[in-house]
Amino acid sequence: MDPKVIEVTDAEIRIIRAALRHYLAEFGHEEADILRDVKKLIARLPEADASPKPTPG
Repeated sequence: MDPKVIEVTDAEIRIIRAALRHYLAEFGHEEADILRDVKKLIARLPEADASPKPTPG
């Protein structure tokens, strides 16, 4: 599978990370493959800047 690239702001990275953690918390032991994949995805996310910047819009 070819990797896809999207550009996101630091605020969007924080939202994505929070959403994935919430998604992860909803699964039980029977979904071990999903848990593993979500954990890998969270680990690949870059760290967002500590200081939130306003997004236009």
